[in-house]
Parts: sequence; C-alpha cells; structure tokens
Amino acid sequence: MIMKNRYFWVLILLLLAGSCTNKSDANGPKKVAVIVSTLNNPWFVVLAETAAAEARALGYETKIFDSQNNTALESDHFENAIVSGFNAILLNPTDSDGSIVNARKAIEAGIPVFCMDREVNSPQAATCQILSDNYSGCVAIGKYFVQTLRTKATNVPINYVEILGLVGDNNTWNRSKGFHSVVDHYKNFKMVAQQSADFDRNKAMEVLESILQAHPDIDAVFCGNDAMAMGAYQALVAAGKANEVGVFGFDGADDVMNSIRDGKIKATGLQSPQTMAKTAAQFADEYIKGKRDFAKKIPVAVELVDQTTIRDYPATKKS
Repeated sequence: MIMKNRYFWVLILLLLAGSCTNKSDANGPKKVAVIVSTLNNPWFVVLAETAAAEARALGYETKIFDSQNNTALESDHFENAIVSGFNAILLNPTDSDGSIVNARKAIEAGIPVFCMDREVNSPQAATCQILSDNYSGCVAIGKYFVQTLRTKATNVPINYVEILGLVGDNNTWNRSKGFHSVVDHYKNFKMVAQQSADFDRNKAMEVLESILQAHPDIDAVFCGNDAMAMGAYQALVAAGKANEVGVFGFDGADDVMNSIRDGKIKATGLQSPQTMAKTAAQFADEYIKGKRDFAKKIPVAVELVDQTTIRDYPATKKS
C-alpha cells in the first residue's frame, strides 16, 4: 500500500513538472526555424541569413538548419523544430516532392510553413510559398541568348549546352522551360548536350569538361544557376575557350555579377533572395499574431542583367 502511494505521488509530481515546463515554454520567447536546402551555395547563405535576421528584428529567436540537399536530413530538422516548440518554419525545400511529407508534419502540428525560392508540389503542405518567377526570368534570358548569338545567316548552326540544376526541384524545370519556350523556335540553335550538375559549381565544371570532349565546338552554355555558370566558365578557361563560348546563368550571385562586369559571363537572371526571405519572415510574424489568410503562391520578379545593364547595379567586393 505504501509503495502504491509512493508511485501515485511520483506520478503527480511528474505531471506537475510537465505542466510547469509547458507553461514556461508558452510564456517564453517565440521561435522561428529557418530550414534551407544547402549552405554550400553563397546564394542560399544570403537567403538563410536574411530570413533569420528579419525574424530576429521582429523579436523572435531563430536557428538556421542546413539540410545539405538531403531530404532525410531535412526530415530530422523538422522533427527537431516540432519537438523544440518552434512557432514557425521558413523553408527552402530540398525537393519539390520529397519535402512534402516534412512540411505536412509541421502543418499538422500547428506550425505554419512559409516556403522561400523553392516550392513544394502540394498546396496543403505550405501556408504560403514566396517564389521567384523563374519561368518569365528565363524567357528573358532566352531572348537575350538568341539576340546575342544569332547571325544573319539563319542556316548557320549554333551549338549550345544546357546544364540543369537538381532534377527534383521545380525551379530547374521552370527555368529550362522558360528558356526553351524562346530558343526552340530558332531551328539553327541546336542543343548538343543537356545534363544535370545539381546546382553545384564543381559538378558543373566536371560536367562541361566531359561534354567538351564529345562536343568541342560549342557556342554557348546556359546554366540553371550562377554557381554552375561559374563552374562552366572555369571549364572553358581550362580548355582555352573562355573567349569563344558565351556563358549565361541565373540567380544574380555576387561573383557572377562581377564576372558580367568584367566581360566574362554574358548574362544572368537577378533574383532577390532578400525579398523572399524578408517576406517569409514577415508573414510568419503575421501568422503568429493571428492572421490566417495568405495567398498560396506569391511570385517575385526576376531582372535580366547583361554586360550593358550591369552598370545599373553597384559593384560588390570581390573575395
């Protein structure tokens, strides 16, 4: 009987302790998690740090989680955020389909998810998605690509390579589709190779080095992001073809903007990671304060930057 009473009071004390802990957490500072696909790309570092800085400025504790382009690791980050009592998640998904289950876990736990730059292929898996208008941005690049390379003799073949990003990311295909919606109308433009380099600079360099062995006489390379554009340019320098082959990127990363200024890269599509990150943090703040009506998708315009218009953009420090 004495033993049973002892267990009873231990149980009561544990329940009281748990109740006090939950109350303390509820009254403690609100927290926002920033979960990004990778911090191995400077562009995503800007996205993550801007989101975290904006959330802190709004009064929230923040933590950045690096998924390293791994959906399983992203899943661990979501479990961590849910168990640790984060009040909102700002997400840059690793995979448009693979990230759905992770985002849904948070939504089902009552935690809003605001996607930045990349999307998930389910309207129920995110509270709102703030995305670059990738398709329209690459339509503009496609037009400039043709304008730069075409000759008066339309029967002269123009051979080019396309280096794709992550095949599981919608941005990869939206950019490719926007580009081809223009270029494919010009019959003398021939894509001699199309290969993925996972948005990675070193992989892009290796991919183009391999392609150049089979297709040494190319006129241009269109890359799905600026990191790959820089990798492609390195491969061309090593092959002694940097002055012969035009490289076109997408993102507006500092190193490519400087390379356009130096006459190395032809053009890029300038996204605004700052706009997407700040908007996501502000929306999270509004949600936590009671707002529930958010548009499912919000497009952010992309600007074409080439060797003529680069003068309109301030120079950045070179590393």
